[in-house]
Amino acid sequence: MLEIRDETFEGTFPFVPRYHEVNGFAMHFVDEGAGEPIVLVHGDPTWGYLWRKFIAPLSQKRRCIVPDHMGMGKSGAAEEPYPYRLRHHVANLESLLLHLDLHEMTLVLHDWGGPVGLGVATRHPERIKRLVLMNTWAFAPWPGGPFPRLIELIRSEKGEKFVLEKNGYLEPALLGTTHHPGNLTKRILDAYRAPFPTPASRRALLCWSRDIPVSETDPSYAEMKRIEEGLFRFAGTPTLLVWGMRDPVLPASVLRRWQRLCPHATTCEIEDASHFLQEDAPDRIMKWLAEFLEAHP
Repeated sequence: MLEIRDETFEGTFPFVPRYHEVNGFAMHFVDEGAGEPIVLVHGDPTWGYLWRKFIAPLSQKRRCIVPDHMGMGKSGAAEEPYPYRLRHHVANLESLLLHLDLHEMTLVLHDWGGPVGLGVATRHPERIKRLVLMNTWAFAPWPGGPFPRLIELIRSEKGEKFVLEKNGYLEPALLGTTHHPGNLTKRILDAYRAPFPTPASRRALLCWSRDIPVSETDPSYAEMKRIEEGLFRFAGTPTLLVWGMRDPVLPASVLRRWQRLCPHATTCEIEDASHFLQEDAPDRIMKWLAEFLEAHP
């Protein structure tokens, strides 16, 4: 992954690469602007490129930080521990945010970024000022409907060959859960593919889908349950829920669960967006996010 550290992907990701050494690997992050920190955390199978259209406008008024998880994007990959688990990703992000000594943070979380970011937040609630949750979860067991066929395949015995050797996961996941797949041009897909050119570089992609806890015997069940049980700490925290309503992975029922948990939250539903809503409706999301930040100074 570090071979692409200076790559801007035809100017679509023109941000200075920065690194933090943590747990045996170099964790990449973008750090643009100054002032109150806003941290945007990606999930699977994306990387910080997911937030490319948000960084410049947000950094005009705030310090915008976008990390890449271990083995993703421009971050390095640790040989140990492997397979990567939720607790490892939480520890990595925690190390970065404490190293940067961030306070009064706004966390913007998507997909697996939810459990990871909230995993840190529940350990350091005094550092969190606002939450923005986008098509994510932090509940054990899995709160969504049946796994899509793609995730079932990855979790099966055939998954290793499918993800590592055939590189069969990333592109179908992106195209299959973006409501306007035409927005994913060749240039954009090439940027998403770039960190994963070899079987070894795709190990993190394999781990995420296999780590979703669905029963108490799963390795990350206890950590996910810890996070869920800590969510009460944010009962009074200003929260924005932005949801792509065509998401087959985390459907409206998961949004409703967040609404019950956070009855004070502002909700913005996007009827023509799917799981990767940042690709479907970036301008609308940025507008709502800016309004939310202004409404909760």
